[in-house]
Amino acid sequence: MDTLNRIPLSGLRAVETVARCGSLSRAAAELGVTPGAVSQQVMRVERIFGAKLFDRRQTGMVPTDLGVEVSAHLSAGFARIAKAVGRGFERADARLTISAPPIFAARWLVYRLARFSEQYPDIKVRLSADSEHLNPDIADIDLCIRVGRGGWPGVTAERLLSHRVFPVCSRATAERLSVPADLAKVPVVRDDGTMFDWADWLGPEGLTSEILRDGPAFSDAGMCLDAVMTGAGVFLAWETLAQDQLDRGNLAEPFPGCRRPSGFAYWLITGAEGPRTAPQRAFRRWIKGELAASGLGA
Repeated sequence: MDTLNRIPLSGLRAVETVARCGSLSRAAAELGVTPGAVSQQVMRVERIFGAKLFDRRQTGMVPTDLGVEVSAHLSAGFARIAKAVGRGFERADARLTISAPPIFAARWLVYRLARFSEQYPDIKVRLSADSEHLNPDIADIDLCIRVGRGGWPGVTAERLLSHRVFPVCSRATAERLSVPADLAKVPVVRDDGTMFDWADWLGPEGLTSEILRDGPAFSDAGMCLDAVMTGAGVFLAWETLAQDQLDRGNLAEPFPGCRRPSGFAYWLITGAEGPRTAPQRAFRRWIKGELAASGLGA
C-alpha cells in the first residue's frame, strides 16, 4: 500500500482510460476533463514510475509493454472498485444481475423468471442478454449462463445441460418427412451465427450435408424458428430454443428420439470461489430445478 500512496488515484484512472480508449481526446470525454488535463495526469504517473507507459503517435496513444501490463491490472482493479461502489448504492434488498445468451434469455429463461420471483420475492432480478465471456469477479454481474465446451480460466463453471440438436418444422412440413433422407425434399432454414452444422445430426444417421436443399438464412436462431413455424422449411434447433413451441403444438419434431449432442453444453458461471451470495445460491438451485421440471437436465 505504501507504493500506492505515492501515485494519485486520478492519475491511475487517467492511465487506464487512455489505454482503453486509445487517445487523449476520447479519454478526456469519458472522464469529463480536457485532453491537456489527462495528458498531465499520465505524464505525472510516468515521472513517478520513471518509465514510459505510452508512445505518443499521430494515430493516438499506444501503450508500451509496461503500459499494457499496468493498464490490464488497472482495468481489473477499477472494475472491482466499480462493483463495490455499485453494491454500496444498492438498496437493502437483494439484487441479482444475470447475463445469458440472447436466444436462451428470450426463448427460455424470460418465460420462467416470474416463478423465480414468486419463490424468492425479496430478490430483484436484472437480466442482461449477452454472449461475451465474462468473469463475475470483475464484471458488473453476479453470474452468467454460457454455451460452450467449458474450461474458462479464472471462474467456476458448473455444467447445467447438454446442448442437443434436432430438426424441427411446421406440422404440415413434418407430414412430408418419414425418414431422415426425406430432408432432401424440403428447404433448409439456416442460422448464419450457429456454432454447429447439420453434420452433427446427419452423421449418426449415415447422411451428409450434401443432401440438404437451400433455403432462407437468418442472422438469429429465433427468426429461424419463427420462419419454420410458418412452413419455410426445416431447421436444426436445440431444446431450450424449441421445446416450449413443441409443447404448445406450434412446431413438430419429425424424427422423435433422434436428438444428438452438439459437443457443447450450457454452463452456470460464477466467480473463482463459486456462488458465494444467497441470491447466487438461490438462482443455482432454482434453474437446476426448472431444467429438471422441463424434462431437461445435465
